[in-house]
Amino acid sequence: MDYRAIITIEPGKRGGRPCIRNMRISVADVLGWLAAGQSPAEIVSDFPELTEQDIRAVLAYAADRERRLAH
Repeated sequence: MDYRAIITIEPGKRGGRPCIRNMRISVADVLGWLAAGQSPAEIVSDFPELTEQDIRAVLAYAADRERRLAH
């Protein structure tokens, strides 16, 4: 998945952390919810402005970042 159209970074928003589609919901927020056991459907239900594609983009971004850090 090409997450680059979904994951955005703005210097003045959330301290420059990666967020979803220019919203104030960060990649770290979504990863934390998933780690706490929430399903993608539960997250979308709690935050209707998100989509399941957004959740997949978060995971793709995190996997890509992990691969880059490992090298």
